[in-house]
Amino acid sequence: MTTAAQQLRLDDGRSVACISPAEARMLWNEMVDDGFYRQAAATLRPGDVALDIGANIGLSAMMFADTAPGVRVIAAEPAPLTYDCLHRNMSAHVPGGLALEAAIGAEPGVLPFTVYPRATANSSLYADKAADDEATRVFLRNSGLPDDAITMITEGLHDGEQIDVEVTTVSALLAKHDPTAEVGVLKIDVERAEFDVLMGIDDADWPRIRSVVAEVHDRNNGLARFCDVLTARGFTTRARQDPSLAGTELHEVYATRD
Repeated sequence: MTTAAQQLRLDDGRSVACISPAEARMLWNEMVDDGFYRQAAATLRPGDVALDIGANIGLSAMMFADTAPGVRVIAAEPAPLTYDCLHRNMSAHVPGGLALEAAIGAEPGVLPFTVYPRATANSSLYADKAADDEATRVFLRNSGLPDDAITMITEGLHDGEQIDVEVTTVSALLAKHDPTAEVGVLKIDVERAEFDVLMGIDDADWPRIRSVVAEVHDRNNGLARFCDVLTARGFTTRARQDPSLAGTELHEVYATRD
């Protein structure tokens, strides 16, 4: 990959490293909206750990740190150039944060990972170019763009490059970097690998997790399966779909303990 990091100046004056300023602006707008991510962040307490799985360039990590000073953010991102931006942004804007260059899955190992240089947030262990193109088309159509503009934007957007990445688990991450703290928020945004993340949590670690907020792909009953796992672990789940994503498989889940 040859894409060089760029800079985006946020409305609050801070600059962040990013691969695509347009993508980073869209992701930051999601962080400042009063959605599930911000609702979960509002429950964080000093001394909590916030696990940011699929951190991309670290905008959600920044939002967690901004909302709850005193929280330790541990963020994981496997794509090298995206991780470089994550590391820079956490060093600049997330006091005490830790950036890890790894994917999080069901078990440790090395797996092929598809990087989309022009759409880094869609990069995945389970990339699906046709589905990702279609989801983008639906999102843009729902946002009011005409078909000719949609065709231009999506042309080559999900041309991917495959690399091998290190995979670890939530439980291995916690054992190595913070074996005792309560996980105030487990955030998961891993493009069809969200169920794998849950499978990598040991029985002994589930009671440490107070809330889960995730993007879930409802493929092969994936949304119900994901929520069923959390319900069985003592969480109450809520699911929603942003109107701009109506007609796609993308949903958000927010789960809290009773």
